[in-house]
Amino acid sequence: MTQVLLTVDTELTWAPYARGASWEENLAVSFDPAGVGVPWQLDLLGRHGLKACFFVDPMPALVYGIEPIRRMVAPILAAGQEVQLHVHPVWQSVAEGVAEGRDFELTRFGAEDQLDLIETARDLLVEAGAPPPIAFRAGGYAADVGTLAALLELGLAFDSSHNGSHHPDPSALPLEPDLIGPADLGGLVEVPVTQICEGPGRLRHLQLCAVSGEEIEAALRHAQRERHPLATLVSHSFELASRDGRRANRTLCRRFERLCAFLAGHSDSLPTAHFADLEIAAAPARGAPLPPQPWRRARRMAEQAWSNALYERSL
Repeated sequence: MTQVLLTVDTELTWAPYARGASWEENLAVSFDPAGVGVPWQLDLLGRHGLKACFFVDPMPALVYGIEPIRRMVAPILAAGQEVQLHVHPVWQSVAEGVAEGRDFELTRFGAEDQLDLIETARDLLVEAGAPPPIAFRAGGYAADVGTLAALLELGLAFDSSHNGSHHPDPSALPLEPDLIGPADLGGLVEVPVTQICEGPGRLRHLQLCAVSGEEIEAALRHAQRERHPLATLVSHSFELASRDGRRANRTLCRRFERLCAFLAGHSDSLPTAHFADLEIAAAPARGAPLPPQPWRRARRMAEQAWSNALYERSL
């Protein structure tokens, strides 16, 4: 049996703020764009009886106030899904008066400053109505040893910032890029984002908009066949809409629907889980990513090209 972590990075995004959007406008295009944001995703997950973890970034509260974070947290918890901690530090820069924003990556900060940032974010998330988090993912996967030290000091149990296809910059944890199984880091368990292999030395992470439905299913079957304890997928609150947030990307919506149906049909061997469900006492045997398959990759590239042409053209 391989447990599946469906993770959704959930945040107010930078571009609307930079255009002068109110928090209401930012929430609309970041949290529920084109009717296929988090509420639609929660409904689909519920209908299929699936679990998911939403990594919520509370740092925009430093600029917009706590209300938009409450508006994100409440429906996730009401749907019986999990809220964990996500951090983009740029919002602190804005709150400190740097109008254009800087420091998008947590790794630009030393260990003590990272501790302060993550502690602030944790307190804001709880203020917004979430339970104290036990898991963390850095915005942009930008984490290093200072991040791990901060998480340990704050008593979190899991980190999910290691992304081998983004290693060593900005995902700067001292781990091998092709590590996909959970690793005990001495009081903190690293839960890497699952990768597939595209060729010698080339990895691609299992993100909904980055790999095809066929590749996701192949990666999950591979994990089950090889007895990997976990497979971790990534999406974003706004990912199923066009980049301007004005229309649903039907290719990605169908991909998400296909994934939910697949997992619902394999719940005995590929059950979805929350971080709160995980019991990992020690690092398991090392697992390898799904090997490359040229035709599968070619089909994905053709699908992505069609999708971009159809849903990212100018209105």
